[in-house]
Order: sequence, then structure tokens, then C-alpha cells
Amino acid sequence: MSLNAAEGAVSFADLELRPELLRALSGLGYEEPTPIQREAIPPILAGGDLLGQAATGTGKTAGFALPILQRIPEGKRGPKPMALVLVPTRELAIQVSEATHRYGQELGARVLPIYGGQPIGRQIRTLEQGVDIVVATPGRALDHMSRGTLTLDDLSMVVLDEADEMLDMGFAEDIEAILNETPRDRQTILFSATMPPRINGLVQQHLRDPAAIRIARETTAVDESPLVRQSSYIVPRSHKPAALGRILDVESPSAALVFCRTREEVDELTVTLNGRGYRAEALHGGMGQEQRDRVMGRLRNQTSDLLVATDVAARGLDVEHLSHVVNYNVPSASDSYVHRIGRVGRAGREGVAITLVEPREHRMLKTIERATNSKITIEKLPTVADLRARRLELTRAALNESILEDDLEHYRVVVEALSDEFDVMDIALAAVRLAHETNGPPGDEEEIPDVSLKPPKRTERGGKRPSEGGPGGGRSGGSERRGGGGRTPAGGMARLFVGAGRSARIRPQDLVGAIAGETGLSGRDIGAIDIADRFSLVEVPESSAEEVIESLRGSTIKGRKPVVRRDAR
Repeated sequence: MSLNAAEGAVSFADLELRPELLRALSGLGYEEPTPIQREAIPPILAGGDLLGQAATGTGKTAGFALPILQRIPEGKRGPKPMALVLVPTRELAIQVSEATHRYGQELGARVLPIYGGQPIGRQIRTLEQGVDIVVATPGRALDHMSRGTLTLDDLSMVVLDEADEMLDMGFAEDIEAILNETPRDRQTILFSATMPPRINGLVQQHLRDPAAIRIARETTAVDESPLVRQSSYIVPRSHKPAALGRILDVESPSAALVFCRTREEVDELTVTLNGRGYRAEALHGGMGQEQRDRVMGRLRNQTSDLLVATDVAARGLDVEHLSHVVNYNVPSASDSYVHRIGRVGRAGREGVAITLVEPREHRMLKTIERATNSKITIEKLPTVADLRARRLELTRAALNESILEDDLEHYRVVVEALSDEFDVMDIALAAVRLAHETNGPPGDEEEIPDVSLKPPKRTERGGKRPSEGGPGGGRSGGSERRGGGGRTPAGGMARLFVGAGRSARIRPQDLVGAIAGETGLSGRDIGAIDIADRFSLVEVPESSAEEVIESLRGSTIKGRKPVVRRDAR
């Protein structure tokens, strides 16, 4: 089944979800399901297996979490979990767990994230008390299974989220071992951004006649691309409001439309922007028609210049003097991106489309670029110096306009009176300062951290880097390598000794998977790996070395607890 665009507006109520879930979604400000949710929820609720292809950020979590929560029975429940969600990293485990807990709060859903880097004793105690849904990284799930603290006898659903990423991180054997311990009649849901051959093998072995859902790559190209300047900024989530304010200051739009995902986000951002001195208005589905009309009236009359809205509320919106569209989050589908930026660049007018991208959303931005056949430039956030220079330029332009157009004779008496006591240049400087201080909101004095996206270090499964390992990077000198084992660690990297090697069937992907699963690092952060018969050497960022050592000491690799320390060489 291929999804290109919604045939008509579909609500969560149309998906026949239970009232508790609908109330939770409404309270969170979700107005309508995303494309993957519209297509995935009905077949999952029907009880069949499902194979879903969609990029990160398209709403997959709700796509499987809501059907799981739908099946939670009322009244007393047993101690064993009914659903297991496997994810590649602890960050995703936390994110999925938090979202599932929010959706199922009225149902009293017991959700537990299981991942490395957290005391295992706390997880064991919670498992003993009883849980409904476990969200786990494969390594930590196997650890609990070997201890007997996680039993999967009562599972009715298993979800493999970001399956391609888990395979790339070396979790294939772990996933196989976990699935082999689950009931044969379970329902299996697999989501993946890509569908490499190894995913097909997993599907054929463990899924039964699955429904196939995917977000089609093809969509309408951006027809007015020459008229719309498309750019993006990589911004940490905590700095997004400040970054948006700074971008708006530098861009100085005549009117801007800022798209948010939920009503709650719209309301919060509107309050924040008004607190920073902007004339911002909120527009979303929770407002009455009369209230919406007043908001649009103020925008068209230019008594407000910033509209913060959801997709649903902004449908059909056309404002002649709109110059900028801002995606506060990367849109969940490429067609949504096209519709949003279509609000500017109309009737031969130029426009600007800006997208704020969290580091984890970068892959989604690339997907939109390919689907729309357009280039979205990644730009550097304006600095404090850039902002000050821009505001001085605005002051200069305002004064220039006033000199050319205004009748200034009325103020001559003030200048003449002051010139008896002060130099005319000093009087002008004081006047410029007063004009500058009233020109726009006060400036930020704190720099926003620069987030640089590291180029992928691994281009082959198994973790080899062509720049270091070369085509023959598998074995050299009696050891298995990812990079050069005998050299000095790269700048900013620390080399760790792991007391397990080839004789214990350790491979580069096993070490990558263990480190990424137990710490906050991704596979791309890990440097050269050298595997000998009885030990391995692996490079990690110096700033994370102690965290990696501590985490690996409390976990298992291929069923062993190896010695882990800094390499003494």
C-alpha cells in the first residue's frame, strides 16, 4: 500500500480509538493523524502483522503506541508485559516511553523503558511490580532475560522500531534471540526508514503475511522554487525559541507564518514570542470560528505580523503580504512541506521558507529534499554580532526614510537649543541611540550553541570507514579492524581496551551496538576498532570515555562481561 496524500480529512475518532485515548490526544493538542498513523493504526487494530516504511519524525510512535494502548484490559492486570518495543538507542527508548505514557495516562498504562546507563536495580524492581509495555534496547532486554527479570510468555505484540538502524548497529543476533523467546502467535510490527535485504530476511522469518505501509517518496515538486528561498538551521531543541527570534530579527519579515505540530506548542510559542516583543497571534483547531476570524483580521490589517499555527488551522490561508513561512519542526511528510511553503512566492512575489531542524531530524530534511527535487540550504545561525549589525542597519534605514520623507521642521527648536551646550554630532548620536533602542525587541546577549552535523564515518555495514580501513579493512596483521589499530588515537578521541576479541566471536558491529545501546553515543561517534584474538581496542570521544567504560562494565557483550579500561599503550 502506498500513501501519497490524504483523500480527505481523517480524525483520530474516525480510527475508532477508545475515549480515554481520544481525550489524551485532544489534551496534547493533536488535531489529526499523520499519514503513517492513518494507514498503520487500522490494520494493527485488526490484529495483523505490519511492515511500515517511514522516516524518523513522521509519527510512527503514535502509530504503534495507540493500538497497543487500545488493547490494555480494564481492571486488574498481571505482572508480565503484554507488549515489547525494541529500539536502537536509549534516547529513543526514553522518547517512545514518555510518549506512550502520555497517551495512556487515563488508562493507567504501566510503561517501562529499559536501557543501558541506568541502574539495573531500579528496572528490576519496576518489572517485579508489574508492567504493561516494555520499551527496550536489545542488549539490555537480553540482559534482563538472562537474569530472569523479564519474561515474554504473555506478549501479544512486539514492535521493532527503526529496524534498519538496529541492524546497522549489530543487533541482528540479539533481535533473533529475543524474538525466539516470544509466543509464536504474537502480533509483530516492524517500522524502518529503509528496506535493505536484511530487513526482508527478518520480515520473511518473523512476520506473517504483513500489511505493507509506506510513505511514498514521490510528491509534487516545488513549482515556484525560483521564487522561494529555502533554508534551514540546525538547532538544539532547548534553543529553538531563541533561535527563531534571532532569525526573525535578521530576516525582518513583513509578515510570517510559523507552523507547529500541536495546539499546545502553538500556544506556548506564541506566549514566548510575545514576551520577546513580537506581535504574535495563535491559530489552531481549539479556537472558535469567531476568534479565528479576529486573528486573521489583525494579520491582514497588519496590526499583528506573526501568526503561529497548526497545519489544520492554516488550510486555505492566503495573506497577500506574507513574506516568510517557518517550519518550527521538520514536517512529517514532504507533501506537507510543499503545501506550507506554497503560502509564499505567489503571484510572482518572492518569499522565504525556513525550517528549524533538530540534529535527529536531519535525515528527514534530506528525504524532503529528494521528494521535492529542491535544495534546502543549511545555514549558520546568526550570532550576537550579526544581530547587532542587523539592528543598526534597520535603525539607519529608518532614519534615512525619516530624513527623506518626514517634516522635521517641528523638531529644529530642540536641536538649536541643545546645540548651544553640546556638539551637533553628540546630539545626533544621542538621537540615533534613542531611535535604535525603540527599533524592535531587545537583543539576545547569549550565543546559541553551534551544532555541526558530523559526516557519517561508516559507509558499510560492519562499521568500516573507507578513509581509514580501505577496501581491505577486514583483517590485517592477525586482527580485525575498523580503522588503523596501531596508530595514535585521532584528536579528541580516547582508545579503550575491551577484554574480549575474535575468540569470543566479537565483531566491530557488536562493539558499536553495545556502546550505542548503553550510552548516548551513536555509531557515527565511534572511531577506529581493532579486534585481536583475546581483546579489542575501540576509539570513542574523550569526553565520553568514562561513561562508556562505566556502562560497558555493567553490561554484556556476546553474553560476557569483559574487562573495560583505557588502553595503557
